Amino acid sequence: MTPKVFFSPVITPEKVLELYKALEVRLPGKVALKVHSGEPGNQNFLRPDFWKPVIDAVGGTVVECNTAYKGGRDVAERHMDTFRKHGWLDHFPVDLLDAQGPDLELAIPQGKVIQKNYVGKDIANYDSMLVLSHFKGHPMGGYGGALKQLSIGVASAFGKKYIHGAGDPTNPWKSDPDRFKDAMADAAKSVVDFFEGRILYINVMKNMSVDCDCCAVAEDPCIKDIGILASTDPVAIDQACLDLVYACDDPGKSHLIQRIESRNGVRTVEAAAALGLGSRQYQLVEV
Repeated sequence: MTPKVFFSPVITPEKVLELYKALEVRLPGKVALKVHSGEPGNQNFLRPDFWKPVIDAVGGTVVECNTAYKGGRDVAERHMDTFRKHGWLDHFPVDLLDAQGPDLELAIPQGKVIQKNYVGKDIANYDSMLVLSHFKGHPMGGYGGALKQLSIGVASAFGKKYIHGAGDPTNPWKSDPDRFKDAMADAAKSVVDFFEGRILYINVMKNMSVDCDCCAVAEDPCIKDIGILASTDPVAIDQACLDLVYACDDPGKSHLIQRIESRNGVRTVEAAAALGLGSRQYQLVEV
């Protein structure tokens, strides 16, 4: 059955909640709310007040993992200070999944590049997950969306190096670019399998720079805001975002498309679909 991707060109906190409700799926038990806390200095990340209505409605705990590079989010103490400065702790409980080791190792028997994924051990405290993603460009992945949040986003600091290095954590930034994207797809599958499909996805196409929210110095957005998407399928929602970028009439899209294509960003979607993680065919339903 072709998955549905719900879409609205209206971008408000209330519309995020409306699209979540359109999925008509209740996340069971203790819910992990995966966000991007925003690197200090970044101007484009989505603030906690934007996500507040949907997070309040779902309940649960905001979760993140530490970064693999030096900055304001690389160790738990600095990362929590960043959460505090960015206002997250004013609204929500926050859990850094890899604040304390050891990491939880997830097996990926079907993995094309990696056969194991290292995630923060506290993920075992949750029964389901809502993945809240800011769709935009990315310096290495070409774009960032639901699949990146599932893979790099849920991986521990060590796990991020392992994925970036395509299985070699000693060489995280110089691995083959396509193997890195295949490894992201592998890692994403391990998280979906861990939750046995009890995951929902919301992508917001707003403040779309060619750079990620992990960049302290990021380019300003190059393309007009497009909308909000929600789905039960991480492949379909990312493919729909890519299709909307190509279809829009903003001339600034060429800069974002150049970033996506120069990094072969669609490779992550292709690899995830090949693993059976979702479908590149979808039904776009406007709300």
